[in-house]
Amino acid sequence: MRVLVAEDHRVLARTIATGLRRASLAVDVVGSGDEAEQRCLLTEYDVLVLDRDLPVMTGDEVCRRLRERADPPRILMLTAAGTIEDKVYGLDHLGADDYLTKPFDFAELLARIRSLARRTAKPPPPVVLHHQGITLDRARREVRVDEHLVELTPKEFAVLRTLMEARGAAVPHRELVRTVWDEHLDPRTSAVRATVSRLRAKLGDPGAILADTGQGYRLCD
Repeated sequence: MRVLVAEDHRVLARTIATGLRRASLAVDVVGSGDEAEQRCLLTEYDVLVLDRDLPVMTGDEVCRRLRERADPPRILMLTAAGTIEDKVYGLDHLGADDYLTKPFDFAELLARIRSLARRTAKPPPPVVLHHQGITLDRARREVRVDEHLVELTPKEFAVLRTLMEARGAAVPHRELVRTVWDEHLDPRTSAVRATVSRLRAKLGDPGAILADTGQGYRLCD
């Protein structure tokens, strides 16, 4: 899942981004409304966490303009404006998908982001995924191999989850970069290959993940 955080308070933006990355989400951060709009036009985000009070272009205007597009991201407004009138305006008039007031609990923010990302045309994948002795629990963020718990980093977990959700189909390198990493990762880097290599070792099977030339990575049948 890829998320854009549009928040001009640098400390808060950094805190949100760090927490989301620890939850295995790919996160980009911008500090103004015009940047938020441009990023959403250039990159396919699942969720936009949007502060209403942004410089250059307000979050309200960003939301309004994105809603005119054919396929905008899900928008979660994050703001100190917490009256009933503010919420109704954001949800009903601006077209936001969700509304969370500051201060907030991070666990609730994460839950709301995940809930928004599930609102797609495709049915969501099951909470617990299975493949050749590997069990991945999306809710508990646990991975077991033949019932033995395996400790994975957030990036390793996200890569394995993406491959298991593909159900044996190859996942292109660029798709792993898009969904697991963020904009700062050079597409030519060896980060994906290195992560897959560590993941194979932790799964205890060098052949558990196959690299299909020109196609990407897939789980071994």
